[in-house]
Amino acid sequence: MSRNPFKIATAILSVFMITLLIIGSQVPAAADPATTIQDLDQAYVQIAKKVSPSVVRVSSTRSAPVSADEGSEPFLKEFPFLPPGFQFPQRQQHPRSVEVMVGSGFIVSPDGLIMTNNHVVKDMKKIKVTLAGKKEYTAKLVATDPESDVALIKIDAKNLPVVTWGDSSKVQVGEIVLAVGNPFGLSGTVTKGIVSATGRTNMGIVGYEDFIQTDAPINPGNSGGPLVNIKGQVIGMNTAIASQSGGYMGIGFTIPSNSAKMVMDQLVKSGKVERALLGVNIQDVSEALAKSFGRSDTNGALVSQVIPGSPAEKAGIKQGDIILDYNGTPIEGASQLKNLVGQTKPGSTAKLTVWRDKKTTTINVAMAERTAKSVRATATTEGASTELGITVEKVPHELASKLHLKAGTGLLVNEVKPDGRGAAIGITQGDVILEVDGKAITSVDEFNKQVAEAKKAGVIRMLIHRGSATIFLAESL
Repeated sequence: MSRNPFKIATAILSVFMITLLIIGSQVPAAADPATTIQDLDQAYVQIAKKVSPSVVRVSSTRSAPVSADEGSEPFLKEFPFLPPGFQFPQRQQHPRSVEVMVGSGFIVSPDGLIMTNNHVVKDMKKIKVTLAGKKEYTAKLVATDPESDVALIKIDAKNLPVVTWGDSSKVQVGEIVLAVGNPFGLSGTVTKGIVSATGRTNMGIVGYEDFIQTDAPINPGNSGGPLVNIKGQVIGMNTAIASQSGGYMGIGFTIPSNSAKMVMDQLVKSGKVERALLGVNIQDVSEALAKSFGRSDTNGALVSQVIPGSPAEKAGIKQGDIILDYNGTPIEGASQLKNLVGQTKPGSTAKLTVWRDKKTTTINVAMAERTAKSVRATATTEGASTELGITVEKVPHELASKLHLKAGTGLLVNEVKPDGRGAAIGITQGDVILEVDGKAITSVDEFNKQVAEAKKAGVIRMLIHRGSATIFLAESL
């Protein structure tokens, strides 16, 4: 029986067309670009409507003498520990010797509890809060934690709109965020950006740092205001900017919401933040230091000093140990360990994994409470050279032995600011400064004194131990 080729081809084509129709019916139509943009637009509108009523303007005043040379960077002068370009530039000088700080805050309880930055209300005589509806209140200071730059203030009000907290541990780089606050006193301003980075430390802004970095425009007056995600949840409190002009340059720093809320809960409960004490001075591990201790990576925190009588000494931690793990968390650097210790409850036991003599060992430490007295006892032996932009400390005993240096000789360079004079001279992290202008250096004070003398002379010469070599460096000052 013969087959008709035409009929066969027609049948195959019919089946193919029916299949295409079935598949096509299951594929959604392409979204209209205009509709997508409208949806995004409305999402931002709804976030602003949700968050803005909970954000307040905080203005505080105090009597303060004003000198003629304080108009340019008064706030940097009050915070000399800030690296160049880091500012909370919100304080304005008035001719009647009254200092005015304008910042932001956000309502965390319906009865008027408000969170803001400590630097917004620090030492202020009078604090005024303006709500989104322009109603004004006089606020009282409830409690502060300068080491995290968190403060709580309160107004006498009820049934206020409060923020919704988000989980900052889930924040991802690239995530869209909005900053709400009062830049330059312009109340209710909303700006948009992304999360640029997380876990920023070593900024030199506050004692405990674990900042979220964002490019959402943050300007003078935004300090203390919230950073929110696309759900309108607070994931951080805007605190500082990196700027050479005093205004927005694309780099802002935010205290993570989990950290801020932890501080808030303790301040409400007891009026202070209880932090544990380990009792060591620590530093990051450079490549040179890692190699000298027999390690192939720079992870961990190097113990440069163990405080006599501290929990660390009692547990057997030694100078030259590298702490690799703290309560199950791998340690990448000194700042991370400091934050973890600060989050530990005093009286608890911490489990540490340390590197010693080219092998790991586990040490359990009964943590004490960090008090003002203990802080003084653990005051670091480090010192910063403001003239050179470097941080130095006495050479740890074990490192001195490995480098074949006499005990007490020289100062170890822990940090070199890229734009500092030290970097221009050629100093690098891990160098040991042996002499300045022919004078042997054995202490931080002596080093700073010799640098000051060199500045007067207009030139500095240093003898440096680097690796297995000793070299001279010199530069005009």
